[in-house]
Amino acid sequence: MLLAASGAKVRVYEAQPHVGGRTSRITLGGESGDFHFDLGPTFFLMPYVLDEIFQATGQRLADHAQLTRLDPMYRLVLGRPGKSPLTLDATQDIDEMARRVGEINASDGAAFKRFIADNRAKLNAAEPILRRAIRSPLDLMKPDVLKALPHINPHKSVHDLLTKYFSDPQVRLAVSFQSKYLGMSPFDCPSLFTILPFIEYEYGIWHVDGGLNRLMHSMAEACERMGVEILTDAPVERLTFEGTRVTGVVVGGEQHKHDNVVMNADAPWALKNLLPTEALRKVSGYSSEQAIDRKKYSCSTAMLYLGVSGETDLPHHTIYVSSRYEDNLNEISNLGTLSKDPSTYVCNPVATDASMAPPGCSSLYVLMPTPNMRCDVDFQAERGRMRQDMLDQLERIFGIEDLAERTQCEKMVGPDDWAAMNINHGATFNLAHNLGQMLHNRPKHKLQGLDGVWLVGGGTHPGSGLPVIFLSSQITSRMLCDQLGLNYAGVEAPGLPPAAKADLAAMPAALV
Repeated sequence: MLLAASGAKVRVYEAQPHVGGRTSRITLGGESGDFHFDLGPTFFLMPYVLDEIFQATGQRLADHAQLTRLDPMYRLVLGRPGKSPLTLDATQDIDEMARRVGEINASDGAAFKRFIADNRAKLNAAEPILRRAIRSPLDLMKPDVLKALPHINPHKSVHDLLTKYFSDPQVRLAVSFQSKYLGMSPFDCPSLFTILPFIEYEYGIWHVDGGLNRLMHSMAEACERMGVEILTDAPVERLTFEGTRVTGVVVGGEQHKHDNVVMNADAPWALKNLLPTEALRKVSGYSSEQAIDRKKYSCSTAMLYLGVSGETDLPHHTIYVSSRYEDNLNEISNLGTLSKDPSTYVCNPVATDASMAPPGCSSLYVLMPTPNMRCDVDFQAERGRMRQDMLDQLERIFGIEDLAERTQCEKMVGPDDWAAMNINHGATFNLAHNLGQMLHNRPKHKLQGLDGVWLVGGGTHPGSGLPVIFLSSQITSRMLCDQLGLNYAGVEAPGLPPAAKADLAAMPAALV
């Protein structure tokens, strides 16, 4: 969208029969009719970033997608050893949320407002970093970056920083589970990412009618209106080069010539599989398959998509945090084993959008974090156990009864399935976001050492998650336009919009 709006001639090679990748739709047929699910992302955050991209084309996101702000944003079920779980519904009403936190711990309720205020300042300071290419340590020496450093505390983890605010471990979990959006543990995740819960409370969590996959189709439609050619069922087999200069791509055994190639496949997989060995050798820090595989990777996930008779008494999003949370994280991130009492997430989109299931039915999306494929688990052999773990959690924790009798259709996706979708090690959240793999230590937007080869997506800066991937697209597009001598159509350092509160008057204009 951004490149076409800036005047570039663009062709998209899509490996699947439809656009969307991990943000695609799954449709399963049941006795009552069709059940619909998002394959991957279900949380939509920071819609203003995608609206910026639509504005670059002279359009508005609101003209292409019906957005609903969720309240509660999600329900947290916080497990406690030897006790029944605590339930906490998260709301954007900060005074009310502070009161709810205060019911768990009075001093933590008061600290919640301070946490929000401090992270508002942190995001404001960090925003230039999130919107800019970080190619070397020199890019970190710019005045606005140096000004942000006191807010970022790079030597602390999310958990370390939260101990300065909250004394109750359940409260700390309520504002740190978001590290899982990056496939990381809050005990390892850099403290910068306390901005994630703040972004939820400041800008809301949204549902897109029809699912997040609808956004991908709206973007494809916008591209085609601008003359972009989108070829589906067209997996790229490799890139071709003359020396260090890319000359095009091979699809179906045929070479197609291009002056520049932007890879939005899973970055580690693409580097290993699409670049010839001699080209890969020139990529700093990622110059061989062995070097790429030695990097630290995020966790993977096991997924169940269930079409169920009857409505489900759950909000749109419900997250269960294991009663043995630290052990659960250690098993996933370090030991490489499946957990007892695993944390589990359930999306019940029919709570907001009746179109996702037949009348009187529910489409349940269930996610359980697991180790990635670098562990010793035989995920094919353990498939039945993972499925049963998720079904047990649905009944024991989420209170959904008689699932066996009520389930009309079902699909499961495990780490080995993600790996088969060209995701390196099945690590669904890409390279880990530890300090050694952030900023200039991630693969660059323009691959250094090669001419005309670019990256976009969660494998490069700023990292994983849909809104951050949209920021990555702005960085890559701006750099490529600069090289081509095109006037970049996107926004330039727009700053943060007003918070999106319950009051419509306070929402970004494009979302009203």
